[in-house]
Order: sequence, then C-alpha cells, then structure tokens
Amino acid sequence: MNVRIDPSWQQRLQSEFDKPYFEALTSFVRHEYATKTVYPPGRQIFAAFDACPFDRVKVVILGQDPYHEPNQAHGLCFSVNDQVPFPPSLQNIFKEIESDLGIPVPQSGNLTRWAQQGVLLLNATLTVEAHRAASHQGRGWETFTDAVIHKLAEERDHLVFILWGAYAQRKGEFIDRNRHLVLQSPHPSPLSAHRGFFGNHHFSQTNNYLSAHGIEPIQW
Repeated sequence: MNVRIDPSWQQRLQSEFDKPYFEALTSFVRHEYATKTVYPPGRQIFAAFDACPFDRVKVVILGQDPYHEPNQAHGLCFSVNDQVPFPPSLQNIFKEIESDLGIPVPQSGNLTRWAQQGVLLLNATLTVEAHRAASHQGRGWETFTDAVIHKLAEERDHLVFILWGAYAQRKGEFIDRNRHLVLQSPHPSPLSAHRGFFGNHHFSQTNNYLSAHGIEPIQW
C-alpha cells in the first residue's frame, strides 16, 4: 500500500503498510472520513512524521489520541493550531517549561517549532471522531505506532522518550534504558498534573542528556 508520508519514514514503515491490519485500518479510516467529522484533517494524519524525518528525531513525546474538538488537532500530539486556546494539558506543559527552564508561556500552542528541531510528537492513535475521545482506539493505529517506536528504539541511539501517564508508559516498556533516556511522570492533564507532572524537570533533563551526547538541545 502506498501511504503519503515523509520518504525517510516510508522506507522504514513500508512493511507495516503492506500488512493486513493496516489495510483494514485504512478502510476503516477512509469510511470514517467519508461519513463523519474526523480529526485531524486527512492531509495531516501523518504530520508528525512529515515535520520530523526519521534521522532527525532526537526526542519522542507520546500522546494518546488527537484532540476531538474543532480546529484543534493538526497531527502533532498536544499541539494546537495558531490562535486556538490552549487545552488544559498544553497549558500545564507550558507551565512546567516556564518553571523548569524560565521560558515564558508562548503566544501560540502550535508545536511545529519543536517538531522541526527533532521532537516527534506522536499520538498512539492518529485519528478520532469529533466529540468522541478514544473513538478510533483498537482499530490498528496502536500496532502501527508500536512499530514506529520499535524502529526508533532499535535503529537509533541516545534518543529521549518522554512518557506521561500510565498509557504511554506501558507503550514504552520495551525501550532499552541503557541505550536511550526514558523519562516518566504522571500525565499533564488537570486530573493528574499535581501528582508529579509539575516539577518533573523533563525538559531540562532532556536537554542535559542531549548535550552530554553531543546533540543540539531543544529550544522549548
């Protein structure tokens, strides 16, 4: 199956695209877009990959599924389009960055600037029906994104995997901690942020690790 995605990812993921589960997933997703309102816009389903080619990945931040309200999701986890109010989790991410690194909260919640520096903003599920959180879970996206994480963990060295919440942590259990830095804490959502997300210093820890391995740190 031919999937429109950055060539560096196409090369490494073609074997997934050719598997029966991905064909079934594609049929489901096409039907959903044809009959319902689904986010992100179809052309942005693989935006995280297009903005951050395989060989440029330095950091992986793992989300669960896209925002499910209008104009928010554009293919990068936790990110929203320009001029869109920050969802609560993103507000808390910016609060932690300000506390950790002294960087003021930005005007825009569009995290494309991170992706272009090597932060893969990967949701476990890449599509969602409007107003129905988790509606596309269990359809095959998780198998695909597991394969993405395996490729990175096995073919690259000295990556930082940022896993917020139990869901992300389970998805990253197999990552070799001797080969990569794995940072874990509660999720930044208002339900859990005060249980250890605030004060986790993940952004400074990421940059310290990258610098220690001769890799340009991220301008958060």
